[in-house]
Amino acid sequence: MDIDEIYHFLFETMPGIGCLVGAGLVLSVIACVIMERRTRKQFKNHEKTEDDWSLFDDDDEEEN
Repeated sequence: MDIDEIYHFLFETMPGIGCLVGAGLVLSVIACVIMERRTRKQFKNHEKTEDDWSLFDDDDEEEN
């Protein structure tokens, strides 16, 4: 396979464009996971205050 065939597949066919979109999504998810882990590691000692909110930790509200 030469460069012209790869270019034609990726940019001029629907399955090729689908591969590009899928690869972009996978790379974005990997980058987000890495950044989230680094952020949690950096701020692990953060004490929660009354003004803090979390998108995922809603357990406190359900218990009341």
